[in-house]
Amino acid sequence: MESEHPDAQVRVAGGGEGDMTKVGVYRDPDAEEDTAAAIFRSFLAREAPYNTSQEVLVNTPGRYVEAFRELMGVHDDPWDFTTFESDCDEMVIVKDIHFVSLCEHHLLPFMGHAHVGYLPDGRIAGLSKIARTIQACSRGIWTQEHLTMKIADVIEEALQPLGVGVVLEAEHTCMSIRGVKSNGSKTTTSAMRDAFRDTTKGARAEFLGLIR
Repeated sequence: MESEHPDAQVRVAGGGEGDMTKVGVYRDPDAEEDTAAAIFRSFLAREAPYNTSQEVLVNTPGRYVEAFRELMGVHDDPWDFTTFESDCDEMVIVKDIHFVSLCEHHLLPFMGHAHVGYLPDGRIAGLSKIARTIQACSRGIWTQEHLTMKIADVIEEALQPLGVGVVLEAEHTCMSIRGVKSNGSKTTTSAMRDAFRDTTKGARAEFLGLIR
């Protein structure tokens, strides 16, 4: 029978650090403007001059900064990765989990789907915790390679399983809308741990087969 252990919780928090004061969608013109929004307003005035008196544009710098902070996870609340005792000894897979993150090189979004599998060793996770892990880890600025490894690290720490496999498939807008403009191309990265890394045990092949 499955039961929750009171100490079987790993605290997970996303987002960055620093002075990230919340910016409202609508700005009081008499109020002091958030520093980041003011800087972005100045940047737009220089790089893409526009008429700031237009109602639809007056709050654009604040909206942009708030959207950036959301992608950084600044306002996300910490949550508990709760695990449960279980005698399940077969592979658990959660696939096609949508995620969005920002690339380190151009601060443009890359987005796609994550596939996660693990071999339990006395404990299992609520399925929503796997999806939450993807969402929390994706906040911030990453290369896809390091994001994949980070997700595997969090799941490995929380569950202490016999093995973990993580595969991310994503389209990078820094490559599809600029530069080479390779629209529709996908990047696939993987992180395999323990039993999933040992090609002689079959877990890797089973996992890769089931997510296709």
